[in-house]
Amino acid sequence: MLDSSKLNYYTQQTKSNQFVRIETDLCIYGGTSAGVTAAVQAKRMGLDVVILEFGRHLGGMTSSGLGATDIGNKEAIGGISRQFYRTLGKYYESDEPDGAAWKFEPSVAEEVFNTWINEQGINVFYDQHLESVQKEAGRIKSIEMENGDVFSAKIFIDATYEGDLLAKAGVSYHVGREANSVYKETLNGIHFGNPNHNFKSWVDPYVVEGKPDSGLLYGITNDTLGYQGQGDSSIQAYNFRICLTDRSDIKMPFPKPNNYDPNKYALLARYIDTGVWDAMQLHRVLQNRKTDLNNYGGFSTDHIGFNYNWAEGDYETREKIFQDHVDYNLGMLYFLSHDERVPTTIREEVCSWGLPADEFPETGGWPHQLYIREARRMISDCVMTERHCRGYTTAEDSIGLAAYTMDSHHCRRVIIDGRVINEGNVEISPTAPYPISYQAIVPKEDECSNLIVPVCLSSSHIAFGSIRMEPVFMVLGQSAATAAALAIEDDVSVQHVEYQKLRNKLIEDNQVLEWKRNTLSTTK
Repeated sequence: MLDSSKLNYYTQQTKSNQFVRIETDLCIYGGTSAGVTAAVQAKRMGLDVVILEFGRHLGGMTSSGLGATDIGNKEAIGGISRQFYRTLGKYYESDEPDGAAWKFEPSVAEEVFNTWINEQGINVFYDQHLESVQKEAGRIKSIEMENGDVFSAKIFIDATYEGDLLAKAGVSYHVGREANSVYKETLNGIHFGNPNHNFKSWVDPYVVEGKPDSGLLYGITNDTLGYQGQGDSSIQAYNFRICLTDRSDIKMPFPKPNNYDPNKYALLARYIDTGVWDAMQLHRVLQNRKTDLNNYGGFSTDHIGFNYNWAEGDYETREKIFQDHVDYNLGMLYFLSHDERVPTTIREEVCSWGLPADEFPETGGWPHQLYIREARRMISDCVMTERHCRGYTTAEDSIGLAAYTMDSHHCRRVIIDGRVINEGNVEISPTAPYPISYQAIVPKEDECSNLIVPVCLSSSHIAFGSIRMEPVFMVLGQSAATAAALAIEDDVSVQHVEYQKLRNKLIEDNQVLEWKRNTLSTTK
């Protein structure tokens, strides 16, 4: 049974005399899906490689509940990324045209990643909490962990969702939403007017309806509204992608969180009272009668406004935010299934679901990875922007394609004319799959010449909303490792890897670099 007090993002470690010192060709910080594909590609190209993972599981969100893949366009996905989905397809005996499976159980995804790592003989070090970076002549010489472990390498890859390595290496980055004026965009910054995932009925924000002096319901801010396109420091909401099941043989009821506070859901109760019930509507069916529960509507699993300190926070700060999100998401499910303010029909519906006993056994069926939709974003010589997404500007040094909607979840829950409004959601499709520039995953050379960043890459907030999908992260991880191998082979900085040579190798390894009709037929 799940005990929310035992769900941890961070467990502080003390240094001991048992620390390790490793020298390798490529050191990957972050065992996300991008980190795994980077390691596999590096090993295939003959490099010695290690993965340093903050937690105790590989695969990031792909193996932590995001089982309904955000795709954009299947034909834009190539290389090891497509190999991953085809491996899942073999497991599930998929009837897709190319044998891929795009929906899957978290445990199966993690097993694929672990199998790849074991087959390649790649060393993975878990519970690795970055403490410091040592640089010399503009290059990272070594990185030291909180427990005293030290790793030296010729090239480093930051495959974390937060960009912790790039930050400690002194690389430029941005947190929050840029103003539209920064990169001449139209969808960045504060964004009103999108009805998606907003309140479909009028809901009063005050503790006592109609009385502002009674205070605000939990989760609503009375901050200055700002104006359309204005930049700010807020970040699109995080949540857990929760795996649920209605199978009686494995279903566990939602437990009461240790820090359960029903008042956090007073707004949800009031919203339901208006006649709207959609908090669990985005509930995608996976294999074996399991689901991937994501945020939907005006009030759901997104913990809007409570993640702003994650990107720049120390590990203790992130632990508090992590626990707050566990309590909030689990608490919502408990509230919906137990609180008498919730209509009986809804309580019965929610009680028909539960946590699967055969997923995330270490944490009682609860995902181990918080969905960090966005944190730091590097600023390099090329910044991916809305212009790239719309096809107005084309990267000539493509290392893979992105195809998903320019997607931002809400960033704030505010008051307009006496009613509750969520602000920040954007869902605009790109013109077509578009290339991602190699320059967008390498820092400015004068800041660091042996670091590659395939996840927190150089991108504006709104373009990152399109790029930040797990299949694309896997594509970029493979391309990053390929560039690392070529930089080592030619003894050059990552900024001076010969693009034509990189391109040839990527094509040889089945990456999709340009958008053409029937691209899939050319992807092995």
